[in-house]
Amino acid sequence: MSLPRRFSLIVCALLSYSATHVSLAQSSAEQHANTTTPPPQMPVLKEIPGVTSWNTLAMVKQKKVKNQILPAFAKEVVALDKREIKVQGFMMPLEPGEKQKHFLLSIYPQSCSYCLPAGPEGVVEVNAKTPVKYTFEPVVISGTMEILQDDPMGLYYRMNNAAISK
Repeated sequence: MSLPRRFSLIVCALLSYSATHVSLAQSSAEQHANTTTPPPQMPVLKEIPGVTSWNTLAMVKQKKVKNQILPAFAKEVVALDKREIKVQGFMMPLEPGEKQKHFLLSIYPQSCSYCLPAGPEGVVEVNAKTPVKYTFEPVVISGTMEILQDDPMGLYYRMNNAAISK
């Protein structure tokens, strides 16, 4: 996929996430004010031994460098760079089709075709060796993790040469 097309897909997803996040926060607050029933909870992924935790991937802060906001990763995250790891998450296709070779893996399931379900610390861009059948269920993906210091799309993580883990 060309860089401009990839950029467009990911930027669209990130912008949709931002707009939806504000809208959902407002509607959730309005809903809570009008009812005593709590809003539905997002599914929580159970920790799996040998699978990198999203809590680890969340160990990142933002720092201002000149006129950019860049990630500042904890040493635990930096240690994952260029290493073969496993991550569990929900698939978010970037193109139509039953099988996906390039997709996002997220801590939360996709609730809207145009919305990114998490911020950059909760998403991994995946480049698979062979196409992976799309599913709504959580999957464990193994591959070589790449920690992105200054990605033009604002991503923090990319997994290359990836495959479904058995």
